[in-house]
Amino acid sequence: MDGRRVTALVSLGLVGAVIVALVATSESSEPETQPSAAAAEPEAPADTTSDAAPPTTDAVPVDSEPTPLDPDTPDLPNRGPHPEFRPVQEWIQTDASSFDDFDDKVVAVQFWTFGCRNCQATWPHMRDLYAKYGGDHFEIVGVHAPEFNFERDVNAVATAAEENGLVWPIAIDNEKLNFRSWQERRFWPRVFLIDRDGNVRYDHIGEGAYDEIDAAVGALIAEGR
Repeated sequence: MDGRRVTALVSLGLVGAVIVALVATSESSEPETQPSAAAAEPEAPADTTSDAAPPTTDAVPVDSEPTPLDPDTPDLPNRGPHPEFRPVQEWIQTDASSFDDFDDKVVAVQFWTFGCRNCQATWPHMRDLYAKYGGDHFEIVGVHAPEFNFERDVNAVATAAEENGLVWPIAIDNEKLNFRSWQERRFWPRVFLIDRDGNVRYDHIGEGAYDEIDAAVGALIAEGR
């Protein structure tokens, strides 16, 4: 092999090494999660069986760029009645048998699944919210919609709730009828705040906005006094 060919091959090898190094650097600099991180269900769900959820015609519209709330004077526009709450597999940690059992309360409906780390990050806030407001005027309803098959085990859901202090009512939405019918774009976690009249007044996707959610719950409770 002549010297010119050797030189050319060495040059190509160096260029390739530089490209690999640049790619590795760009990947390692990407943050693992964002402050408001959420897991999204794929646009085309894998479980396309005949008992899948109906089309999401009653899903709540979502602002593409929601305006942050002022904790002192939160603006909570009336977005209209919440979507129909469809039948679930069962309820745990409650005597309720229907979403109607929470009428006349302010309700935080959180879509979650116990294996989702973004959902797990919200648990301290949800516990604090329940300790502060839970009672005659406020309830949390956790709608557990599994992302993976192991999360379909009701006993596993109950164990995760008990071990992590998630003491509010939980609806087991294994067929994701509510997860899909309430959301045009589907995320874990997601919180909707429903007022005493059954209207959607607040909607947050992902982690964070904890002060906003706290202020919104307080304002909605105060509306009925």
